[in-house]
Amino acid sequence: MPAKLDKVDIKFKLAVAARLKELREQSGLSQQALADNSGRNPQDYNKNERGRGTSLYTINKFCIERGITLKYFFDSVLFKIK
Repeated sequence: MPAKLDKVDIKFKLAVAARLKELREQSGLSQQALADNSGRNPQDYNKNERGRGTSLYTINKFCIERGITLKYFFDSVLFKIK
């Protein structure tokens, strides 16, 4: 059985989803276009942007595809946990 997420975990998960969407939109790409460019399934991007199925591996792959660092990805006000 998966571990139950607390409020901080949920906030982090939603911040990752929001950051993925934010960076994709900044690049001017749709989920379909991003999937076509990377060879991934567009449904995967949809799930990731809703906070599902996102691992550090997925985030790292997204960063590599976009030519950004993990530091840049996480350097966002979205990750300022209060």
